[in-house]
Amino acid sequence: MLSARSGEALRAQAERLAVFVSERGVDVAGVGFSLLTSRAVFEHRAVVAGSDLDALVARLGEVAAAPSRAVPEDGAGRGPVFVFPGQGAQWVGG
Repeated sequence: MLSARSGEALRAQAERLAVFVSERGVDVAGVGFSLLTSRAVFEHRAVVAGSDLDALVARLGEVAAAPSRAVPEDGAGRGPVFVFPGQGAQWVGG
């Protein structure tokens, strides 16, 4: 998960992160955990997912190259998110 104060800053962060992880071959799970748990959360966000490092770098590149209108500046596109977690047995008391 990436987070920034503006769409432009979000795209720049995605670009820097893509370069960082592709040059160093870092542990993807560790980077994801650190980004999610140790960084401030701002109003402009992007989440990328992939099955391996190459896929994640490609998704980061897409965020970095996205035109301004693809990263909403005014909150457009925000709405409900539906999560289907399964049968519920994984939840306490489920």
